[in-house]
Amino acid sequence: MLVREVMTTDVVTVDPADPVRRAVRTLYEHGVTAAPVLDEHGHLVGVVSEMDLLRGEFERDPRSSARIVLGHAAPPPYRVADIMTTEVTTVTETTDITVAIDLMICKRIKSLPVTRDGRVVGVLSRRDLLALLARPDEDIHADVLEALREHYPSGPSWEVGVRDGIVELRGHHTERVDGIADLLARTVPGVVRVRHLR
Repeated sequence: MLVREVMTTDVVTVDPADPVRRAVRTLYEHGVTAAPVLDEHGHLVGVVSEMDLLRGEFERDPRSSARIVLGHAAPPPYRVADIMTTEVTTVTETTDITVAIDLMICKRIKSLPVTRDGRVVGVLSRRDLLALLARPDEDIHADVLEALREHYPSGPSWEVGVRDGIVELRGHHTERVDGIADLLARTVPGVVRVRHLR
């Protein structure tokens, strides 16, 4: 499955000149954990995450310690540009989701901006991926049947079973035709494996 089949296209973004508190409200109100930072030309210049926004925003509460806290900490950062991550890991619309998942795990990030010609066209988040896995087997079953019928309106046909996102195709035709059926089933959102049983 490709990133474009899973990503969110309604992208929440912030400006590097935005005050930190505005960015906090933006992420909170939209229920996202990170947002791409775009300059005035719409180019990606960074990403700001919840952790970036929390850093330096709070002072120690004097009630939490018997020791007296003297003085004040440095003022919190004011602009998004002061706290954003500038080395951004991105993917494209045609990146395989297994590659994107590996990047999220290795980089310990929750989302990836999706770019096309240097422009952000979407975001792929762990929540988007979980939504795929949460699809009911009945929906996956119907979509697999539809994909097979659309490609082979006059036959051949397969018996389709789905359990926990694993599709089982029963029926034997030519190796080429069965291979195409397997590929079609793999393109359906929520399919995690395809088995061809004979």
